[in-house]
Amino acid sequence: MITEKALRIRPLIVALFAVVTIWSGTSVTAKADGLVNQIKQRGEIIVGTEADFEPFAFRVDGKILGYDKDILDLVAEKLGVKVTLVDLPFQGLLPGLLSKKFDLKGSSTTITPERAAKFAFTRPTGTGVTMILARLKDDSIKEPKDLNGKVVATQLASSPQPKAERFGERLKAEGGAGFELKLFSSFPECNVALASGQVDAIAVPSTTAALLMKKLPDTFKIIGTIENPVYLAWVVRPEDGDLRDFINAQIGELADSGKLKELQMKWFGYEMELPAHGYLPEGAK
Repeated sequence: MITEKALRIRPLIVALFAVVTIWSGTSVTAKADGLVNQIKQRGEIIVGTEADFEPFAFRVDGKILGYDKDILDLVAEKLGVKVTLVDLPFQGLLPGLLSKKFDLKGSSTTITPERAAKFAFTRPTGTGVTMILARLKDDSIKEPKDLNGKVVATQLASSPQPKAERFGERLKAEGGAGFELKLFSSFPECNVALASGQVDAIAVPSTTAALLMKKLPDTFKIIGTIENPVYLAWVVRPEDGDLRDFINAQIGELADSGKLKELQMKWFGYEMELPAHGYLPEGAK
């Protein structure tokens, strides 16, 4: 027999069940609407890249190859989708990500405090330090301090740009003339400018420098480095944490299995020490 007390409690139980059901349904919907699920439903992950940054990404007979592309293919395989690449100049990649032209900036990007305050970075995919290269037969430049009064080139909006600017100011603070900094839209343009004598030196990532020395050992020389090494990673929008978490898990698996080392040896000829934690600056998304 149902008591009067049970009759009074029953509506409360029904109401509570309804609230739990609504909350549960909302949670499932939110999860289902995450970017990872959208990518799976779409059947493709759209990735912004700069196919002018060998060996990370570059074109051979119209096809984009490289270290980033190899990792992207493995991530897409885990997602069960295809990779669609959007090739843009480096300067257009972060704005393109914000305007949702693609899901991910899958072009290895230097983690800086300024960028980390606006964007969400994945686990590091590589490391780099800014190197200064000059022409092999230019005896007037033997070390970085010899850049006083010279013309130096680097890529616009790249991580070497502010480092080169700071180094130029440091030379002036030490009583030197500093140097003129010319900015080009890509590192290959910087390389051509140096080889043709338009500039006296270039500031480029260590991976770019290693590739140049491998290809053109009789043309360029490394005269030194400026500032400390940095970590490179991919970038997502801050609200797309589910995609970052998924990619981080895949990078972790590749590191643990030795596959990441294999890809580094394939494209760079050396292994990079990449941290799983502690790589983001204070205030990062």
